Amino acid sequence: MLRLRTAAVTALVLASTSLTACSGSDGPGDTLNAFLAGWRSGNLDGVGVVSAAGQTMSPADVNAAIRALSGELADTPPELSAPEPAEDKTLATGDVKVSWTLPGGRRWEYQAPVRLSKGDDAWRVVWEPAVVHPQLKEGDELRVQRIAGTRAPILDAAGAPIFSDRKVVVVGIHPKLATDLAGTVTTLSAEMKQFGVDLGGLKAEVEAAEPDDEVVVATLRDTDYAKVKAKIEKLPGVQTREENRVLAPTRVFARALLGTVGDVTKEDMDAAPGTFEIGDQTGHGGLQERYDEQLRGTPGEAVVITQAAPAGEPTFTELWRAEPAAGKPVRTTLDPKIQTAADDAVSTETKRAALVAIKISDGSIVAVANGPNGGAENLAFTAQVPPGSTYKMVTALGLLDANIVGKDSPVDCPKTYTVEGRTFNNAYDMQLGTVPFHTDFARSCNTAFAALSTKLGAPGLAAASAQLGIGGTWDVGAEAYTGKVSTGTPAAELAAAAFGQGKTVVSPLAMATATAAVARGAFVAPKLVLDPAPAGSPAPVAPLKETSVTPLKEMMREVVTAGTATDLKSVKGDPVYGKTGTAEFDDANLDKTHGWFVGWRGDIAVAVFVEEGGTGGGAAVPLVKNFFSAL
Repeated sequence: MLRLRTAAVTALVLASTSLTACSGSDGPGDTLNAFLAGWRSGNLDGVGVVSAAGQTMSPADVNAAIRALSGELADTPPELSAPEPAEDKTLATGDVKVSWTLPGGRRWEYQAPVRLSKGDDAWRVVWEPAVVHPQLKEGDELRVQRIAGTRAPILDAAGAPIFSDRKVVVVGIHPKLATDLAGTVTTLSAEMKQFGVDLGGLKAEVEAAEPDDEVVVATLRDTDYAKVKAKIEKLPGVQTREENRVLAPTRVFARALLGTVGDVTKEDMDAAPGTFEIGDQTGHGGLQERYDEQLRGTPGEAVVITQAAPAGEPTFTELWRAEPAAGKPVRTTLDPKIQTAADDAVSTETKRAALVAIKISDGSIVAVANGPNGGAENLAFTAQVPPGSTYKMVTALGLLDANIVGKDSPVDCPKTYTVEGRTFNNAYDMQLGTVPFHTDFARSCNTAFAALSTKLGAPGLAAASAQLGIGGTWDVGAEAYTGKVSTGTPAAELAAAAFGQGKTVVSPLAMATATAAVARGAFVAPKLVLDPAPAGSPAPVAPLKETSVTPLKEMMREVVTAGTATDLKSVKGDPVYGKTGTAEFDDANLDKTHGWFVGWRGDIAVAVFVEEGGTGGGAAVPLVKNFFSAL
């Protein structure tokens, strides 16, 4: 599409040459060169110029005429050059090479005719609009039109576009019609809350607006607008209009990961001067923002003559055009069906929550969901939080690798266990006595793992973590936190780290990656963006020991069949394996805990995190059940 530029063109510093001549010089070339130098500098003093009728023109009048015809290009005078004019007694003619630098950096070049006349032994330039461009006439001006390029799509795993043009309804308030502003804002605020729209400052914004302004309240998909239409369409001052916007399949579809596409803002324009114009579309947040330059492509430009019309709109004559370059797609590993199941699962949680699903066979990230309402940030990738007892999966791997325990080894699970004066306990004051290690794992006994930590040591915990990719340097093509393992000193810190407390912090993505490694039997770096592929890859990691990973898988199945995640036994299809987690994060209030679950079913590994959700079994497991049941 074509769009007129509204901003002044940034001034360009042009190289200048010494072109000084006056109307009394010997030849027409000297006068012409002086005129061209004066055109570029805006100073035509000493240069003789006459009208087509032979009347002498002042330097100020000539300069004003050039600027008027140049229009939007007036502040960036062109580079100008001309060969010696052809002379015939009192007349001379020539062609001027005109080379403009346009806002997009492109060059627009052409030849313009020029005439000179000789009188009183002095040459003078004959002024006419054609000197600026052969097609210009008095009253015309040059303008630059921006030609928007076609924004490329973000693609899913099958190569299909995730975003496409969809109908929306823009809801706005017109101040002069808002006869009951307080009532209108109250109703709008209540109705928009379900879409995650906060209208806290709307009343003040409307009061500060001009009477004929439109204050945009929200832009809703037509399906969402249908839910509130009956309650808001007749509110005083509310008016709506339909538009098309580039949107994902649903309002929450991987929203925090993908971002959105919308009109460019003042902040966008200030951050990248000269890149955008009012009316442009750009990415906000997520992959749409990270890969915006690639996706939006390069806009084209056209130079037109604007002809003033006696009545009505002016007309335009195109002189030159550079076609836009379309953007290049970004291909991801997301699976729409699995993503929708993840979004639906998280939608039932009112607290901040995240779900990451990875294909075990190849490490592809197939779903990334955040909530509520799609999430304000991509916690699934960027949260840095303690993993709680889900980390017992990592610690158990280290213990099995080092032959410290076997699956059936007897391990005591007392009510409390004290290390260096710090006392650890179990949820609900659980004590199991001496039971097989797999029971300690399935029932999530903190004290058993705290006691075993001294045998494993910090190096052992670090080695097990590294085997599963935690704290690694892998890059998925989006901002992501891979985790940090506690150094395990002093001994009390190591005891806490053994069951996911202390200074160990992870993201849901890091834990989903580790879980997929256990299910696969080897770490494979997760992948999200396939094209453009992230630079570099982590060093290969040796496969996990079969003698360790096989019993660990059996223990994670027991968590579902007889442990802390028995609600998942009823999920149909392939069996579910997993580990719940309850993570303390506030030393001043140990009752505040995050809820976790990590596990897999079939070829899909998953990590679910619920901020301040309480227990993993109470908060995370129901989301996992909904997710797996939908697949």
